[in-house]
Amino acid sequence: MKLPFLLSVPHAGLTVPPEAAPYCALTPREIAEDGDEGAAAIYLGLEPLVAAFHTTDIARAIVDMNRAGDDRRRDGVVKTHTCWNVPVYREPLPDSVAEGLIGRYHRPYHRRLSELAAERPVRLAIDCHTMAAQGPPVGPDAGCERPWICLGYGDGTCPDAWIEALKELFERRIGAQVTINEPFGGGYITRMHSAEMPWLQLEMSRAPFLSDAEKSGLVRDALSELAGCIGAA
Repeated sequence: MKLPFLLSVPHAGLTVPPEAAPYCALTPREIAEDGDEGAAAIYLGLEPLVAAFHTTDIARAIVDMNRAGDDRRRDGVVKTHTCWNVPVYREPLPDSVAEGLIGRYHRPYHRRLSELAAERPVRLAIDCHTMAAQGPPVGPDAGCERPWICLGYGDGTCPDAWIEALKELFERRIGAQVTINEPFGGGYITRMHSAEMPWLQLEMSRAPFLSDAEKSGLVRDALSELAGCIGAA
C-alpha cells in the first residue's frame, strides 16, 4: 500500500531548455549550484513509495517552479541572477522568450500538481528541497548556518499536529537540528496549492551530516511513520 503523500521535487533538474540556451551564460557547475544539489539522489527514489509524485528536469536557474508566474524579481520565476549573484544571461532575455518559458514549463508544473491532488488518494503534499548549509547572498539568512532540516508551513498550510509529528520523527533520528518555518516558511508551491489540500515544505541541508543515500532513507522512514500518525488523526 502506497503512502498517502504527494511529493513535489521542483529543483532537482539541470536542463537548460533550447529556447533559453542561446542566451545562457551559466556553466554546468553554476547551474547545479543554483539548484537543489542532492535532491535527485535523496527524493527521486521515493516515487514508488507514495501515492503521487511530480518533478521536472528544467533547471531552477532558468524556470523556478517555486515562484509565482508574475514574479519578475532577480530571483523570480525567470531569473536574471542565481542565488549566488551570478548573472544567468549574457544579455537581457527577451520578454517573448521569458513568457514562453513560463507557458511551457511553469504553468504545466502547477497544473499537474492540481490534477494529482484531485486524482490520487493523497492526504498531505510535501514540496521537497535541499538547501545550502549556509545561507547564500540571495536569501533570508545570508551567511548564517542552517539547521539540518527545516519544515515550512507558513501560517498553517497543513495541520499543526502533522508538522509537529514530522519534526519529532526527524529529531528522534538525527537530534535537535530540525526547525519549523526557520529560515523557510514554505514557498509559492506550498502557499498556492494549500487551498486544494494540506501542504508543507521540506528543506534538507546539503551539509554532510549523512550521505545522500542515508538522507533518502531518513526521509523514507520518517514519512512511513508519519503515514501512521496521519491515518490515526
